[in-house]
Amino acid sequence: MTQRLNYFQESPELTKKLVELGGLFQKTTLEQHLRELVEVRASQLNGCGFCVDMHIKQAKIHGERELRLHHVAIWRESPLFSPRERAALAWTEVLTNLPAQGVPDDIFERVRGQFSEKELSDLTFQVGAINAWNRLNVAFRPVPGSLDKMFGLDKAGLE
Repeated sequence: MTQRLNYFQESPELTKKLVELGGLFQKTTLEQHLRELVEVRASQLNGCGFCVDMHIKQAKIHGERELRLHHVAIWRESPLFSPRERAALAWTEVLTNLPAQGVPDDIFERVRGQFSEKELSDLTFQVGAINAWNRLNVAFRPVPGSLDKMFGLDKAGLE
């Protein structure tokens, strides 16, 4: 696979704003490991190889267990996720693959039972942001792992 276009170079101001938005998520009360699970799952659903690669490596660097990372794709069947994590993954899936009729009330209520209104709002912005990144990367095909050194992802020890 070869990269089609370098949007970092072509739209630097827009890319910078999306990067800044990403930095703001670290200031929310959402746990880092939860944010990383959301990023991995949305990226899997969107078929974004660059983002799956990046977020798996980031999660590993931040101490996430490898088996849990393998189980993100099967989170419904896996016993490795808490009710809060399951709610976040369900929310990620429904917002990434929006049903024609919108978000079902039962999913909203399940998620609302695990998150405060502020956390749910922050989580929704997180899902929206990773979906924006996924769409850019699926469109322009940066090569997975090609920016590892720049982002410090080579420290993950995954090759």
